[in-house]
Amino acid sequence: MARAPGTATATGVAVGAYVDLQQLVALRRHANDLALGSRQPAHSLSAGRHATRLRGRGLSFEELRPYWAGDDARLIDWKVTARLRRPFLRLFTEERDRPVLLVVDQRMNQFFGSQRAFKSVIAAEVAALLGWAGLARHDRVGAILFDDQHWRELRPGRGDRSFLHLLSCLVQQNQALHALNPGDAPQQLNAALGLALRLARHDHQVVLISDFYGMDAHTRALLTQLRRHNEVLACWTQDPLLTGLSPSDDLVVSDGRLQMTLDFGRTELRQALGRMREQRSEEIFAWADGLGIPLLPVSTAEPVAEQLRGLLGPVQAGSVRRG
Repeated sequence: MARAPGTATATGVAVGAYVDLQQLVALRRHANDLALGSRQPAHSLSAGRHATRLRGRGLSFEELRPYWAGDDARLIDWKVTARLRRPFLRLFTEERDRPVLLVVDQRMNQFFGSQRAFKSVIAAEVAALLGWAGLARHDRVGAILFDDQHWRELRPGRGDRSFLHLLSCLVQQNQALHALNPGDAPQQLNAALGLALRLARHDHQVVLISDFYGMDAHTRALLTQLRRHNEVLACWTQDPLLTGLSPSDDLVVSDGRLQMTLDFGRTELRQALGRMREQRSEEIFAWADGLGIPLLPVSTAEPVAEQLRGLLGPVQAGSVRRG
């Protein structure tokens, strides 16, 4: 299984079965160069750094276009209208912040890991890194945190104090996970997305961080609705267990109290498990492609900051790539 909690890596960040607040705060220095969505030069005195297509009296000229019925008459450019003898509007691009909403899965299905850390830890680290990246570009950051029985709604707030409170709630939820806890709550994924849909009505960056246990047709419908008025990004937490196992490999598994050894010497068993893993991967990528949502596969085997940097690219690129 994963290393014991509190084991230090070369970067000085602890990994294992649980996270703590110090660990998530330490990730801040790795987040400033993460390209979370688009980034544009400042065009106005408004908060935030994202160019939007708001129509109004902004400081950055965008275009002239003919007046259409129902347009705001206050935007008519009277000089151009007089010269061309038909009404024209002068339109501007204003700038405003784009709230980031992190939807973070801390269910028992995430409480598993075979190498560097548990999937629940990876999810918390992804949330911290992308949250710090949002704060670095002056966005508000909020979250829907959910486990097998509860969910917590934290509305997007601005500044370190608000985000530290969010991280504290995430740590509390993460540290409550235990092998003896009841699990198997596939319905919580859709419940959390329903909350996100209510909270992120327009122009949010919604980041779903999960292994997608419980994904079904209703999940697709909820994400389709979210994507209609928001930018949606999916981070798939995964563990490389069974990848590259040789016939001589034995696997020791434990629930924290008892342990057992699994013999993978049978070729048929290894092949069947490999096919099952490959089928699951193809299903998730096809699901994301069908929705038009970028999918970032994040493994428990490597430092999360390095993975996100490779998947998202540098800030200057402002793009998301599939890994």
